[in-house]
Amino acid sequence: MLIKHIHKILILLTVALIASGAQGQDNMKNTSTGPLQLVFPSESEWNVLYEGKEINFHLQVRGGKGDSIRYNAVSGLTKEMKFDSLGHFIWTPGFEVADRINTTKSFPIVFEAQSATGESVSREVVFKVNHVNRPPQIDELHPFYVQYKTQNVYKIDMGAVRDQDADPIVFVPILEQMPEGMKLTAAGEITWEPSIAQFSILKKGPRYVEFYVEDQPSKARTKGRLKLDVTQMDLAPDFTIIPQNSIVKSAENNRINLRFTLSDPNGEDDITAFNFVSENKKVPVEALIKNTPTSYEFIWEPGYDFVKDPLDTIAFNITFYVLDKAQNKKERSVRFVIKNTVDESLRDNYVYNLYRGALVNAWGLLEQMTEKEGQLKKAYTRAKKGKRSRSLLNASLGATTGLAPVIAKDRPDRRGYITTIGGTTVATVGTLEATEVIGKSVNGLLDRFNYVMQKKNELQNKGDVFAREYGQKSARRHPDFIRKLDEFKSLMNLSGLVALELDARWENKKEATDTALKKTFKDFVPFTQDEN
Repeated sequence: MLIKHIHKILILLTVALIASGAQGQDNMKNTSTGPLQLVFPSESEWNVLYEGKEINFHLQVRGGKGDSIRYNAVSGLTKEMKFDSLGHFIWTPGFEVADRINTTKSFPIVFEAQSATGESVSREVVFKVNHVNRPPQIDELHPFYVQYKTQNVYKIDMGAVRDQDADPIVFVPILEQMPEGMKLTAAGEITWEPSIAQFSILKKGPRYVEFYVEDQPSKARTKGRLKLDVTQMDLAPDFTIIPQNSIVKSAENNRINLRFTLSDPNGEDDITAFNFVSENKKVPVEALIKNTPTSYEFIWEPGYDFVKDPLDTIAFNITFYVLDKAQNKKERSVRFVIKNTVDESLRDNYVYNLYRGALVNAWGLLEQMTEKEGQLKKAYTRAKKGKRSRSLLNASLGATTGLAPVIAKDRPDRRGYITTIGGTTVATVGTLEATEVIGKSVNGLLDRFNYVMQKKNELQNKGDVFAREYGQKSARRHPDFIRKLDEFKSLMNLSGLVALELDARWENKKEATDTALKKTFKDFVPFTQDEN
C-alpha cells in the first residue's frame, strides 16, 4: 500500500510540473514590468518573403501582469496562412502571388495578444512577397520523321512546352547539336531538307537534336531534346516539271524540251520507273531521255507532217508517271497543242528557185546581148569597109568610061559598050547605096550597138543589186522579195528590147551552172551556201 501511495504522489508531482512548464512557455516574458508588448523576430527584413519559400516563427510578448496569453490575427490572414492561439505562424507564399510585371506584393496582417487579466496589444506587420521566376518546362516530344529530298517542317507542340509563370517563351537552337541545313525559329518551327549523306546516316539509326526553351525577360532556360528519324510510312515518289506549265503550245518543226526532277521521301533507291503515256501514238518513246536516276528530259520535235491538212492544230494529253518499289505512283498530265505550220524548207527552196531563175534569165539575156554586140560590131566594121569599096568602084567605073576612047582606040564599036556599061554600073551602085542594100548604114549600126551596150550595162547593174540584196534566205523571206522580183523581171521584158533585134529562137550554148552565174553576178549565193 505504501508503494502505491508513493507512486501516486510521484505521478501528481510530474503532472503539476508539466502543467507549470507549459504555462510558463505560453507566457514567455521577461521579468521586467511594463505594458504588454508583442515581440517579433529580430532579424532584419524578416518580413520580406519569396514565392515558394516558407516562413515559420513564434509570436511572443513581454511585460503585462497576467501569465496566460492568447494570440489572434485580427485581419489580413489568408487561408494559406497558418496561425494558432499559441502564436505559431507558418506560411509558404505560392508562385502565383506576384508576377513578372508586379514583382512584389504586400500582405498586411494585424496580430493581437490578450492576457488572462484582460490586457491586450496589437500590431500590424506587412509581409512583402517577391516574385520568383521559374524556368520553362518541356515534356517528351513526338519524333520528327523526315522525308528525303523534301523540305520537312516540324512544329514543336506547344502543349508539351509551358511556363508556370505565364512568361513568353522562345526557342534557342544549340548550333553544335543541329545537323547542317537545319533551322529552328524562335517560334519553335524546324525546317530541314536532309542531303543524301544525312538521310543515309539517319536510315542507320535515329539521332537526337537538343535545343533550349527560354522564358522572357528572365532568360531562364530548359534544355529540350527531339528525336530525328526517317519516315516510317512508305510514301509515294514525286517529280517536278520544268517549266511548270500544264499546257505546252508549240508549232510543227519546233523543239519541245521538258526537264524532270524525281524524288522519293524514302530515298532515291526506292524509285523504280519513270515513263509517260501519250494519247497521240505519233509521240515516240525515245523522246524521254534518262540523264541520271532522278533526272530526265523530254525532247521532241514534231515534223511538218504531224498535223495533217485541213486541221489547224492537234491537242492531246501526255501523262508522266513515277513508280517506287511498293508500286506507289505519282502522275501528272501535260496538254500539248501543236499548230500546223508551213514547211519553211519547201518555201525557202521555192523562193530560191524564183531568185535563181530570174538571174538565169538575166544571165541568158546578157549572153545573147553579148553575142548581138559582137554581131553589130562586125556589121559596123563591114559597113565601113563596103562604103570605101563602093567609092573606089564608082571612081574606077567612071575612069573606065572616061578612058573608053583610049582603051578601045582601034575598036570604036566597043567604046560605046564600055561607056554604057560603066555609066550604068555607076548609076546602079549609087542607087543601091542610097537604098542601103549593099552594106548597112554606118550611123544606124552605131546607134543599135550603143543601145545594146546601154541595155546590157543596165541589166548587169540591176542583176548585181538583185543578186546581192536577196542572196540570203532571211532576205528572201521578206514580203518585198516578190515585188522586187517582178520589177527585176519586168526589166527583161521592156518593149524597148524589141529594138535590139534579138532572135526569139536563140538558144544559149552554155549551161546555166552556179559557177557561171557567180562569174556573171559575183554576189550570187548558191542554195548550198545559204545561211540563215
